[in-house]
Amino acid sequence: MNYWNAFWVGGAICAICQIFIDRTKLTPARILVSLVVLGVFLQAVGVYQPLVDYAGAGATVPLLGFGYSLAKGVAKAVAESGLIGVFTGGVTGAAGGIAAAITFGCLFALIAKPKSKS
Repeated sequence: MNYWNAFWVGGAICAICQIFIDRTKLTPARILVSLVVLGVFLQAVGVYQPLVDYAGAGATVPLLGFGYSLAKGVAKAVAESGLIGVFTGGVTGAAGGIAAAITFGCLFALIAKPKSKS
């Protein structure tokens, strides 16, 4: 059942985002940044944690989950370190995702053969 919950929640998030990309004049970059900010906001008001508990990776893998990780890291660091945690907590909380993005980005940059669009 956990796989099903992760699949349908993650799929619903991605489907809603794809509809925004297809049907609005917003650029994909603005939509993606909005998802991160929305994830931070939903975690701040306490709505996103129950969704993560229910759907697991279906809620943490999309960009909403990256915002959730940033907010959760900041909250933990502020509780432990005070005001300095505002600056350090987000990076600490999302370090795994950031490290994976850098590692796989470099790996695929070595493998791929770039082509000019013109």
